[in-house]
Amino acid sequence: MALMDFIKKQFIDIIEWSDDSRDTLSYRFPDEDKEIKRGAQLIVRESQVAQFIYLGQFGDTFGPGKYALTTDNIPVLSDLKGWKYGFESPFKADVYYVVTRLFTGNKWGTANPVMMRDQDFGIVRLRAFGIYDFHITDPKLFLKEVAGTDDHFRLDEFSDTMRSRIVSVFSEALAQSKIPALDVASRYGELGTALLPLINPQTTAKYGLEITSFVVENVSVPPEVEQAIDKRSSMAAVGSLNDYVKFQMAQGLEKGNGGPGGMAAEMAVGMAMAQQMMNQSGGIMGPQATPAVAATVPGSAATANAEPQLLTPTQVAQLLGVAESDVVSSLEKGDLKGKQIGTQWRVTRAAVDQFLHS
Repeated sequence: MALMDFIKKQFIDIIEWSDDSRDTLSYRFPDEDKEIKRGAQLIVRESQVAQFIYLGQFGDTFGPGKYALTTDNIPVLSDLKGWKYGFESPFKADVYYVVTRLFTGNKWGTANPVMMRDQDFGIVRLRAFGIYDFHITDPKLFLKEVAGTDDHFRLDEFSDTMRSRIVSVFSEALAQSKIPALDVASRYGELGTALLPLINPQTTAKYGLEITSFVVENVSVPPEVEQAIDKRSSMAAVGSLNDYVKFQMAQGLEKGNGGPGGMAAEMAVGMAMAQQMMNQSGGIMGPQATPAVAATVPGSAATANAEPQLLTPTQVAQLLGVAESDVVSSLEKGDLKGKQIGTQWRVTRAAVDQFLHS
């Protein structure tokens, strides 16, 4: 009787693992240097896969169910061990349980900015973070590439191992998608869904994982890119330079003499009044007063004929209260009339007057 008890202690009759944790990815059955006897019971529960490994090579894989380990049930292991006529003696093999359920709420983030080429801004740096859900689809590949020989591979180890790998895959997918930085920064709610078809083929092929949900919670760009985005939004709201100048003039009228906008507004009002008086055939001022008024208004015909004055784009910009680049752009488009002397633009006051009233 004592001999039978001793023999039983040397062999494994039942192989099973009850997972009572929520953070285990893979677990090696503790054989305590015992051998598995022929006909031993293998129990695999739902959301589990049992993977046999013999002398470092992958053997048979078992899904949920109850199995009696015979030659018919372990053909791969039988082939690896070289059993020609079935096995009658006990054998040794490592049995890994791999959890296949969905693991949710895993965090990812870029430790360093991700470099990407953008069609609007050239090379830009992006920082991003978010969460993702995953489950194991290929136990063999997962054990080989991620868990290794760890006898109890947990989620915290996985997070440390996979964070840099997920970020690497994210960076490649982002570069491949060619999504403009403007859209990345303003539509990251849709970014995860768009990147998921690009990320999954890589994670499945490399690590035996499927990412079921990839959420980008935030994407940040350098301050200079943020300023460029703000400027582009402002220009889109303003529209044409002509409308922008009129807007500046309206603000100048409200503020009075406070700055270039106010001076431009007053000048425009003065020129408009002068033109109106010059065109009148009679009225309070009378025809004799018209030449005197016209002569005192900058930009009037009398002043232009007497002393033609050419303004540089810088002077026009100061006069109108806009950027010099906007003035040059308007000259190149022909909205503002001017002449190009060599490489420099020159504009008459009459052309500025005409632009303000166009």
